Amino acid sequence: FLSPPSHWLCGHKHEFQKDQELQQLLKWVEKFPCACPQWLWGSMAVYGIYYPNALPKLSDPKLHDGYRYLAPWIGYGLLLLNGQTWLQHRRMLTPAFHYDILKPYLGLMADSVRVMLDKWEKLITQDLYVELFEHVSLMTLDTIRKCAFSYQGSFQLDRNTSSYIQAVGNRNKLLFPRLRNAFYQSDFICRLTPDGRLTLHACQVAHQHTDQVIKLRKAGLQEEGELEKIRRKRHLDFLDTLLCAKMENRNSLSDQDLQAEVNFMFKGHETTASGISWILFALATHPKHQQKCREEIQSFLRDRAFITWDHLGHMPYTTVCVNEALRLYPPVPSVGRVLSKPIPLPGCLTCPTGIRVSLNFYALHHSLKVWWNPEVFDPPRFEKDQGEETSFVWLFLSPRNCIGKQFAMNKLKVAIALPLLHFELSLDPTRVPIPVPEIVLKSKNGIYVHLKKL
Repeated sequence: FLSPPSHWLCGHKHEFQKDQELQQLLKWVEKFPCACPQWLWGSMAVYGIYYPNALPKLSDPKLHDGYRYLAPWIGYGLLLLNGQTWLQHRRMLTPAFHYDILKPYLGLMADSVRVMLDKWEKLITQDLYVELFEHVSLMTLDTIRKCAFSYQGSFQLDRNTSSYIQAVGNRNKLLFPRLRNAFYQSDFICRLTPDGRLTLHACQVAHQHTDQVIKLRKAGLQEEGELEKIRRKRHLDFLDTLLCAKMENRNSLSDQDLQAEVNFMFKGHETTASGISWILFALATHPKHQQKCREEIQSFLRDRAFITWDHLGHMPYTTVCVNEALRLYPPVPSVGRVLSKPIPLPGCLTCPTGIRVSLNFYALHHSLKVWWNPEVFDPPRFEKDQGEETSFVWLFLSPRNCIGKQFAMNKLKVAIALPLLHFELSLDPTRVPIPVPEIVLKSKNGIYVHLKKL
């Protein structure tokens, strides 16, 4: 495999200046259209793959060993498990994401979005510019607590939530530097560093949050017969499913398994927060497309009534705008894998079994080999047949595809439709976002937009 020259010890570290990684990556994509090794240090390399036909062949991948750094935070739940244990957990949790379960959630999602919009309405009396990710992240966390854990109240109005949001942000920022630092591969050495201590504190804050959620629900099961009452409910939420679940060996989930799956569900709030924030930014950047989406939404929500399940199917233009924004700004920029079988690439190249690969969706979505004018926001391209389903990946395809993809897409549509009914969004020309890859795609300097009340 061809790659730019690398240092014998530091690899390609000099190629990726701070906060310019994605820009440098796109230069590599032009020179090396299918794949390119990135040398981390010494003989350690990760092979970046951004060839669409390669993705479906990853039918039973093993997770990149770097994912172990997530374990102290989210535990070994659905995201980090492999093999038969992963399959057991997947089967157990699938009923919690059935269409009949998701339909009633739309009202809860809309309630959380309205709380955010009320906050915006108050904020723009003081400053017309709003940083999206902070507010959207609280809203998506609020939505998950209501839908998955039947939380009563508004998480967005709780002043004690800032510590959890800060902990999640710190943990995300510190993961990639550790993956790329040879000395930080040792848990012992990493724990002695300021970054290691900050990571430990962030994990403790996150665990306190999830422990509280589990304890509150378990307290409600102390009364005799309460568990059977939950089992008789027509629709069980995510936590109900966990508490009532029996594994195939007929043993209940351990407390450790339970905490891992709850952590996994909470982790999903940042993925949707990233997606919603970048979609709103893309529409703010392109007012004609924004107005067309608004008119489409107004056609079935004239009186600003509650959005329903049937409404989601009447948003074709909004949907292609959502897809185009997610193409330009994929919430999950890449995922790591260790190949369990060889993958052929063009030019007689083959990625052999056992190598570490990075499936780089950001590079795939910006590749001239795959897309016409990839840097242009062009929603109508999704009204045409793109030829390859794997040319557009915002939540990973394969048997390990995101179990909550439909839940996330519903949330995206609700969180785009309601703000467009209430506000006109435009750019802040003084603060153009600089995308940076963390666990999710974020901005170095925030995502600021100007809001005008309609």
